[in-house]
Amino acid sequence: MRGPRTPPARGPAAPGPGSRRGGEGGPRTGRRYPGEHALGRDGHRVAALAALADDDLERAHEHAHAISPAGSLPPRNHAALAVALDLVEVAQWTGRTGEAARHARAMRQASLAALSPRFGMLALGAEAVATSPGAAAADLFEQALATAGGERWAFDHARIQLAYGRHLRRNRSTAPARHHLDAALATFRWLRAEPWTERTRDELRAVGARTGASARGWGRPSLAPHEHEVASLAASGLTNKQIARRLHLSPRTVSARLYQVFPKLGVTSRAGLRDALTDLAVADERRTS
Repeated sequence: MRGPRTPPARGPAAPGPGSRRGGEGGPRTGRRYPGEHALGRDGHRVAALAALADDDLERAHEHAHAISPAGSLPPRNHAALAVALDLVEVAQWTGRTGEAARHARAMRQASLAALSPRFGMLALGAEAVATSPGAAAADLFEQALATAGGERWAFDHARIQLAYGRHLRRNRSTAPARHHLDAALATFRWLRAEPWTERTRDELRAVGARTGASARGWGRPSLAPHEHEVASLAASGLTNKQIARRLHLSPRTVSARLYQVFPKLGVTSRAGLRDALTDLAVADERRTS
C-alpha cells in the first residue's frame, strides 16, 4: 500500500503574487538583490521568481524581459523557456497586452510541444492567458489542461487551473470557476506554495467561496498599504491617470494594483470598491475592539 505523499521542498512553486502586489512605490517593491546589476540568464530567472514572491510585478517583468524580450524565444535558451509563462502573465497583469500576445504567439510558433508535453501545455496556457477574457481562451485552457500526463508537472498544471478559474470568474461562470480554483488550491497547499495559495484564496473569495483560515491572518480580505491607498482613491472617483499623478506612479502600475485588489475584495468593478472598503474597515474595527 502506497504511503502518503511527501510534499516536495519549495522550489519553483514557492514564488508568486500573493498579498503585496505592485510596481514602483509600494512596500518591498524597491528591493534589489545582491549582484542584480550583473546577472546572467539564470540569475535573471531567479530574480524574476524572487520578484514574483515579493509581488513586485514590474521587477518580475524587467527580469523576465531581460532573458528574452517579448515576442522572442531564442533556441537553446532554457531560461527563456522557464520564464515564458511568467512573462506572458506579468505582461497581461500590468496592462502590456500586446507584449503578452506577442510572446504567446512566439511560444506557439516555436512548436514547444515537440520538445516536451510540459512545454506544449505551457504554450497553450500562455496563449489562453493572453487571449483572456475573450471567449476563445476557454478552449485553449481546456486543451492545456487536457495535456496527456499534465498533472506530472503539478505546479505548472495548477497555475493554468488558477488562470482558467480567474478567466471563468471574470466571465461570470461561477460554478466552473470554483471547480478549477478548488483544484488549484489543493495542489498549491500540497506544494506549500504559500503565495500562490493565497492568490487562489483571493480568487475563491471573489466567487463567494469560503476558504478557511488564511495564512495572512483571519480568513478575511487583507490589503497591503499601497493597495489600500490605490483602492481608496479609485473608490473616491479618481481615474487611473489621476491616481498615478497623485502617487507618482505609472498608470500601468495603478491598473495592475486594482486588477489584483478586485478579487481580494470580491468586487468586479470600481463601482463596488466603496462598499467593500467600508466592510473591510468595519471588520478591522471589530477585530481590534
